[in-house]
Amino acid sequence: MRKAQRGDESAYLELFQQYEDDLYRAAYVHVGNEEDALDVIQETAYRSFKGIRKLKEPAYFKTWLIKIAISCSIDLLRKRKRQIQWKPEYMESITVSDEEDFTLSITLKELVEALEPEEKSVVILRFYYDLTIREVTEILDIPLGTGKTLLYRALKKLRKRVEEDGDYGYGIR
Repeated sequence: MRKAQRGDESAYLELFQQYEDDLYRAAYVHVGNEEDALDVIQETAYRSFKGIRKLKEPAYFKTWLIKIAISCSIDLLRKRKRQIQWKPEYMESITVSDEEDFTLSITLKELVEALEPEEKSVVILRFYYDLTIREVTEILDIPLGTGKTLLYRALKKLRKRVEEDGDYGYGIR
């Protein structure tokens, strides 16, 4: 870490590559396609290399990278100003043994896609990565109250959408 912070590119690359798969998954979940996710990873690598000297606590390197990747994802979505749809090839790559689980999986993805980017980030970090709301707000660099508001507003939207579309029996409460 110290070598990378002093500008050693190979040391930085070694560190970055340890978390590249996690970063790709985080980016893909946000932007919804491979090309944009790879763009996000590239921008994350650039921003993190330029800013690694500012990282005070090396133990939080992965969290710091994820924060940058999410920020890059949101920036890309704002720039494109379009709603991301799950690509058919992504849906085909999902292997599910139970038809009910597959239906639930598609429905949950559709529900999450309808959220605003900030709400989507909070929900994904909270439930997909199983982070506490405090950890989520630290990664997104937002106040705790804002994070809670975004989470509760997103859950309310999800609940309302499920109620409008019919009772799927998923128990979103």
